[in-house]
Amino acid sequence: MTLGIKSVHPFAPTAKPPLERLCQRRCTVSMKTAQPTRAIGAPSKWERLVIGSEGCQTQPLSRLGKRWKEYHGSKNWEGLLDPLDDGLRDEIMRYGSFIEAAYKCFDSDPPSPSYSASHITDSNIDKSGYRVTKNLYATSSIPMPPWLGIGERSSWIGYVAVCEDQNEITRLGRRDIVISLRGTGTCLEWLENLRATLTRCPFGNVKQPNGQHDTPMVESGVLSLYTSSTSVCQSLQQSVKDEILRLVEVYRDEPLSVTITGHSLGASLAILAAYDIKNTIKHELHLSVISFGGPRVGNRSFRHNLELQGTKILRIVNSDDLITRVPGFFVEDHDDVEKHEKTHVEHLPHWIRKRVNDKRWVYANIGHELRLSSRASLKLNSIDVATCHDLKTYLHLVNGFVSSSCPFRASARMMLNKASTVPPT
Repeated sequence: MTLGIKSVHPFAPTAKPPLERLCQRRCTVSMKTAQPTRAIGAPSKWERLVIGSEGCQTQPLSRLGKRWKEYHGSKNWEGLLDPLDDGLRDEIMRYGSFIEAAYKCFDSDPPSPSYSASHITDSNIDKSGYRVTKNLYATSSIPMPPWLGIGERSSWIGYVAVCEDQNEITRLGRRDIVISLRGTGTCLEWLENLRATLTRCPFGNVKQPNGQHDTPMVESGVLSLYTSSTSVCQSLQQSVKDEILRLVEVYRDEPLSVTITGHSLGASLAILAAYDIKNTIKHELHLSVISFGGPRVGNRSFRHNLELQGTKILRIVNSDDLITRVPGFFVEDHDDVEKHEKTHVEHLPHWIRKRVNDKRWVYANIGHELRLSSRASLKLNSIDVATCHDLKTYLHLVNGFVSSSCPFRASARMMLNKASTVPPT
């Protein structure tokens, strides 16, 4: 038997079909892209994911307005994840659409003249009720020789937008500021992903957990992309903080939230940005993170500091997505993570524990998890690395998930249909 290996890019978005077909009942971001040519009546792979899936009615306006803090973690999503609350489902899908907008606007083709230099405008999110206020760029600190032809160290990574539609503000129950961050898309970003050892977190009011002496640490490559700058491009850190400080000052007299959402690398950057913003802004501010398919980003002490801050993080994880299990060979987890994934360093001999810590490999999962599985959907015809990590897969799984005892509503209906075709005996 011959095994064929297909080149995949698990962090790169798929360009088709348009977002509206995947979650048109929930997502409000409008993407205007050229339609790919295909045979009439032949649905694409991603259209097949949602054909026949059951819809979920949008929550009444008053209910979302009254419960938005719960949907953004004020009670740590208690009672909302299993079974998945429909109002929370709508919010997750809505923020996923902001990431899709970032992917749609990013040019990830190296030969293209606009490679890595994309930007987003209001027209890309014209039906969301939000206005783009800032384009964001991430810079790599890896020095590259000129002969490689990689001239630009900075690339467009996402945007900041603020809700300005009064009807939408009323529906949401507050004015919302969103920071949307895409996943890995350039060569230098891939190289930064390989810098997987932990390094000391250089910002924030560091507080040591009681009885522990470890320092808050984060992944080296992610920290580099967040803090690095050039003479012509300020760091992602500075851009985000300056813009959020400005917007908070403008809207300080009204109910306000900041929601940071990201996929893959963007999910890791979202957590760093949340930690930094929470330490910088003294204004009473509800800040939450909704991340999709994020790798691990820090150690146990870093997680503890996030919890002390009151930063609320919802980590949406596909159990079949390998990216969510890296980096780190040894992982310290807490009660929110399934027992079968726990690997406690404390159970290892002392000399092994010391070596692991010296090598800075000890990561911790951060935030509260909504755990999904590609295998629960009968409409996914492949469980490869790229498909399991794709943002469209995540949106499909969120759209169909019911609870751990009934993992996917569409598959349940299909199973009934199959059973009904069996002839009586």
